[in-house]
Amino acid sequence: MSLKPLTLWGHAGTPNPWKFAMILEELNVQYERKFIDFADLKKEPFESINPNGRLPAIEDPNTGISVWESGAILDAIDRYVNEIRRISGVLDRWLECKGCLVGGKYSYVNAAFVPWFDVVPVLWSDKIDIEKDFPHVNAWLTRIKARPAIAKALNDKAKTMTAEGI
Repeated sequence: MSLKPLTLWGHAGTPNPWKFAMILEELNVQYERKFIDFADLKKEPFESINPNGRLPAIEDPNTGISVWESGAILDAIDRYVNEIRRISGVLDRWLECKGCLVGGKYSYVNAAFVPWFDVVPVLWSDKIDIEKDFPHVNAWLTRIKARPAIAKALNDKAKTMTAEGI
């Protein structure tokens, strides 16, 4: 009996679904992406998948189970930018000595940061310069993005965003 692919629900312009796409690619788990407009998140049929109406959500057609998580709501963009700078500083100091986040080797934890750092130059290029301000984070991101699974997911994201006009 062959397994059916998972369904990863997302929106082309949000980072969390791409984080899971990268992880699924790394693990070589078969999946298909379904994109949903923000206006349809709080409506059926998506509400049956995720009653919280947030992205991402994963459906397993083999078990009938849906898994979803709710992201934290930030008080203000300034707080978010300050948090990005703080976390980037912590990571930069860690990566200067370690090279990877956990156990000195690549893991899905490293991949989980890529989509979030990908939006930094798009949204806050005037406030945060990863390459200049956090050189160890920049070198680490460059290494991770060169991995075939990550590169494929990022390429898929770029194609999807172009197709969606984002």
